[in-house]
Amino acid sequence: MNLIRKCFFVLVILGVFYDAFGQEKSEILKLSVIDAQNYALQNNRTIQSAKIDIELAKKKVWETTAMGLPQFNVTANYSHNFVVPQVSFGSYLDTELLPIGVPLTKEDFDNAYKTSPPVSLGVKNNMTFDFTLSQLIFSGEYLVGLQAAKVFKEISEKSYVKTEIQTKESVANSYYIVLVLGENLNVLNESLKIIEQTYEEMVKMNEQGFNEQTDVDQLKISMSNVQTVINSLEGQKDVSVKLLKLQLGIDFSQSIVLTDNLPGIIEQGNLTHISSIDFNVENSIDYQIMSTTEKVSVLNLKRQKTKFLPTISAFYRHEEQTNAPSFNFALKDLIGATVTIPIFSSGQRLSQLQQAKFDLEKTRLSFEDVTQSLILEYEKASTDYQTLLSNYRSNKESMALSKRIYDKTIIKYHEGVSTSFELTQIQNQYLTSESNYYNSILSLLNAKAKLDRILNKYEEVQ
Repeated sequence: MNLIRKCFFVLVILGVFYDAFGQEKSEILKLSVIDAQNYALQNNRTIQSAKIDIELAKKKVWETTAMGLPQFNVTANYSHNFVVPQVSFGSYLDTELLPIGVPLTKEDFDNAYKTSPPVSLGVKNNMTFDFTLSQLIFSGEYLVGLQAAKVFKEISEKSYVKTEIQTKESVANSYYIVLVLGENLNVLNESLKIIEQTYEEMVKMNEQGFNEQTDVDQLKISMSNVQTVINSLEGQKDVSVKLLKLQLGIDFSQSIVLTDNLPGIIEQGNLTHISSIDFNVENSIDYQIMSTTEKVSVLNLKRQKTKFLPTISAFYRHEEQTNAPSFNFALKDLIGATVTIPIFSSGQRLSQLQQAKFDLEKTRLSFEDVTQSLILEYEKASTDYQTLLSNYRSNKESMALSKRIYDKTIIKYHEGVSTSFELTQIQNQYLTSESNYYNSILSLLNAKAKLDRILNKYEEVQ
C-alpha cells in the first residue's frame, strides 16, 4: 500500500508540472504594433548581436588603454648543464704548514704550498625567475590609438541604434502585412459565402428549368476563382506571420495575437500630407555614423603622423636564482629606459601618411554623397507617400462604389433583371477594386513606416 501511495503521489506531482509547462508553452502572446516593436528590441537576435558588438567595443577600449598602463611579468627559466665548467687558481702558500720557532728554509716553503681546489663556474641544475615591471612613458601612436578605440565604440553604439530603428520598421511592415491579409481574407470569405449561396439557388433554379446550365457553370467558375485567391492569401499570411515571429525573436510554434486592427491603425496613423515637415539630415542615424567614420579617418591620419615621433618606455627587473653558483656575476636588480627614435624607413612611413590622407579625402567625399542621398531619399519618400495617400483615398472610394454596385447587381440577378455574365463581371470588378484597396493600404502604411525611420520618429516610440 505504501508503494502504491508513493507512485500515486509521484504521478500527481508530474501531472502538476505537466499542466504548468503545458500552460506556459500554450500561452498566447498578445501584441500591438508598439508592443511588437518593443518586444523585438529585447528579443530580436540581430539586436542582441549588436549589443554584443558594443560590449566588444568596450573591451577593445580597455585593451588599448591597458597598453599604456604598468605591465608586470614573471619569467621562469630552468637550465641543466651536462658539464659544469671549472677553473683552478693554482698553488697557494698555506702559512699554517710553516714550522714555528725555527728558521725557515726553502724546503719549508716548498712544503707549505698547496694546490687550490677547482672552482665551478656554474651549477648543474638551476631555476631563474625574472620579475619585470615596465611602463610606457610616451607614445604618440598609443595616444591616438586610445582615441580611435573610443570612436570605434561610438560607431558600435550608433550601429546599434540603426539596428533598432531598422528592426522597428521591419516589425511594423510585417505587422501591417498580416493585418491587411487578414482583412482581405475576411472580405473574400464573406464574398465567397454570398457566391456559394447564390450558386446553390441557381442550381435549384436550373433543376426546375428557370435558367441555363451555362449560368450555373459561370458562377461556379467565379466561386472557384475566389477560393483560389483565398488559398493563396492564406499561404501568404502564414509566411508573413512566421516572418513577424522571426523578427520578434520567438519560436514559430509560439502563438501570437495582433491586438491592433487595420481601421484603428489607419485612424490613429495621422495619414495626412506631410510636406510641411522640415527634414534635418543631421538627425539621421546614417549621417551620424558617417560623421563618426570621418573621425576615424582623421585619427588614422594623426596616428600615421605620430610614427615620426620617438617612443619612450622604462623598466625595472629583479632576478632570483634557486641554486646560484659560487661565482655569480648576474645583477639582481636593474632599472633602465628605452628610447626609440625613428630615423629612416626608406619612405615607408611617408607612404603610410599619404595613404591616410587619401583615405580621409575619400571618406569626406562619401560623407557628402551620403548627405545628398539622405536628402534625396527623404524627398522621394515624401513624394511617394503623398502619391500613395491619394491612391488610398481613390481606391477606398472605388471599393465602396464597387461594393454598392455588386450588392445591387446581386439583387437584380435574384429578381431576374441581371444576367449571370453581368453578375460575374461586376463581381470581378469588385474583387479587383478590393485587392487594389488593400494593396494601397499596405503600400501607404509601409511608406509611413519608412518616413518615420527617415525622420527618426521611431526613437520617440518606447
